[in-house]
Amino acid sequence: MSATRIIDTDDVTAVILAGGEGSRMGGVDKGLLELEQQPLIEHVIARLAPQLSRIIISANRNIDRYQSYGYPLISDQLKGRGPLAGILSARQQCPSEWLLSVPCDTPCLPSNLISRICDKMEQAPALLYTAHDGQQLQPLFSMIHRNLTTSLADFLSSGKRKVTLWLKQQATVHVDFSDQPHAFFNINTPAMLAQCSTQLKPVNQ
Repeated sequence: MSATRIIDTDDVTAVILAGGEGSRMGGVDKGLLELEQQPLIEHVIARLAPQLSRIIISANRNIDRYQSYGYPLISDQLKGRGPLAGILSARQQCPSEWLLSVPCDTPCLPSNLISRICDKMEQAPALLYTAHDGQQLQPLFSMIHRNLTTSLADFLSSGKRKVTLWLKQQATVHVDFSDQPHAFFNINTPAMLAQCSTQLKPVNQ
């Protein structure tokens, strides 16, 4: 089934996924980890906000801190199910036709993320689009149509939780970002946080 093509970004809401447990970072809240004296989520917002006006934050702790950014906030209805649970809660509460998911630990995400996905939507109408960095799929950078809400809920209800498995089942369309693979550098360990710097910022397209 083909979805209606995007006309403008009013059809899109982005959810920043900040509800993880941060297990590889010693259990800290990754969205609030500081890079260059600024929480990671602020880097993500700075990259995302110029691209579209509708943003929500998915968080399960430090609620007051996240609410201070002035965006609507949601929490997982299904606990302990990983990032898909945050995506599902956002998709269930989001009235927009399309939901774009982005993780909170990628401070250099593409400045042309929305426009390039929308270009692909014009070329290949579908219900699901996922960024590909030229080497691998970036599953948490996905544009999801509201018609897939039931499919996602059923997937999680069955006990599954792997994002790439659900994407494969939906035959996601890949969106090429091979010209800026560094934009998807994500911070999972203290060493990676130390490695990350402003030099990782992608070139504006």
